[in-house]
Amino acid sequence: MLEARLLAAWFPPEGSPPGRLSRWLASRVAREATRRRAKLRRLPPGERPLVVVVGNLVVGGTGKTPLVAELARELAARGWAVGILARGHRARRRDARLVGAHDDAREHGDEPVMLAAATGLPVACGHDRGAALALLRRTHPGLALVISDDGMQHGRLPRSLELAVFDGRGAGNGAVLPAGPLREPLEHLATMDALLWRDDEVEPRLPEGLVLPPRRFGFHLEAAGWRPVAAPDAAPIQARAFAARLRGQPVHALAGIARPERFFATVRACGIALDHAHALPDHVVVGPGLLPAAPATVLMTAKDAVKFTHVADDRCWFLEMRAHLDPALPDWLEELLRGSPPD
Repeated sequence: MLEARLLAAWFPPEGSPPGRLSRWLASRVAREATRRRAKLRRLPPGERPLVVVVGNLVVGGTGKTPLVAELARELAARGWAVGILARGHRARRRDARLVGAHDDAREHGDEPVMLAAATGLPVACGHDRGAALALLRRTHPGLALVISDDGMQHGRLPRSLELAVFDGRGAGNGAVLPAGPLREPLEHLATMDALLWRDDEVEPRLPEGLVLPPRRFGFHLEAAGWRPVAAPDAAPIQARAFAARLRGQPVHALAGIARPERFFATVRACGIALDHAHALPDHVVVGPGLLPAAPATVLMTAKDAVKFTHVADDRCWFLEMRAHLDPALPDWLEELLRGSPPD
């Protein structure tokens, strides 16, 4: 109920301003956010590895993690040595450490394990992203590029570039937490290097007169195929074929992500009728009791799959999502890696 009320207040109908209390709260938090941003350290232009922070100004659910995975894969395919940073929300461990594709998501967090599995690239995580970056550089000294999955507001992480991700929700009521959905004031966009928006045909709704980053790139997500949770390295089954396979069978879906309704809508768009949709908290801690007891196929996100590995049975499948990038985005980063000055 609280989440529903907050979302209704944060993302009101277009043109509805935040209330007086919201503006007061936002102004107090914005002053603190401004002081914090002033302390962020930028790396010199020629320093390697290039550290690129891909982050949200709005609270989660923009498709940032699949975007990070695809950007890392694309630049690695072009021959660059790429590493990835993540925080590891709700992980048992807080220290800086390297994470592999088959590591325990309960120990390390869902997103680091998912990124390692999706890319096959070096991944480091920790609550102190600066320490995680130092570990990654020490263990992989030949890296040309490190991409951080979020960390925009993490003061201990030095960075070369900041890329801010938005989706169709835009900035909501334009207020900073807790009065609105923003982690820092929108005015900080003027200090960032690029704006990325999901669903590349439509730019996010942002206030008029706002100074935006000099570069803007779109992306969108598509369903790539279904894989068994207990055998994540198996070849994916194409979405239409999988839907035909499930026709007439009971199907449950669960999602422990910031916006579970997006996953349920994607499943239905794949042609699968759902008997039940279970919305779980983001980064939920998984136990056997979270799996539906009914004899039904259980569908989940890739982020959930790495947490359910230890309890999954042959009913459980996850959907692999792939981001499709504006080709100009990796082109721009590659030019910077080659040492060409940004235009």
